[in-house]
This record gives sequence, structure tokens and C-alpha cells, in this order.
Amino acid sequence: MLGEVTQDNLHLFIPGKVAGVAVLLAEERGISPEEALVEFYGTRTYRLLENEKSKYWHYSPEQLYQTMKEQTE
Repeated sequence: MLGEVTQDNLHLFIPGKVAGVAVLLAEERGISPEEALVEFYGTRTYRLLENEKSKYWHYSPEQLYQTMKEQTE
């Protein structure tokens, strides 16, 4: 059986999801992946992603990207 996701082990999910969002953001905005990372780290979506209770860790990078866009509109 797989272990439970908690705030203590959530950090294992975040890098891959953040990298995926950064690629999408960089492509759409024509910026470097590094700039996209910094931009995403400053969003409400990222703050929710790093909180286990939000359950955003279930989302794919595409879903996170769409959520980020909707929250900034």
C-alpha cells in the first residue's frame, strides 16, 4: 500500500509539477524557464500547491497552469 501524502512529504511532488507549469508558462509568454519559475513561485496557485490541505498536488501541470491563469484574470 502506498503511504499517505502529508505536509511533511508533500515536497516530493512539487518539483515535477512546478517544472511542468514553468515550461507551459515560458512557452506561452516567450520567457526563459528560470523567469517562468520565479513568476510561478509568486502566484496564489503555488502557495496552494505547497499546502497539502488544498489537494492541488493532485493536479497535473496543465491543470495547475490553467488554475493559475484563472486566478490572475
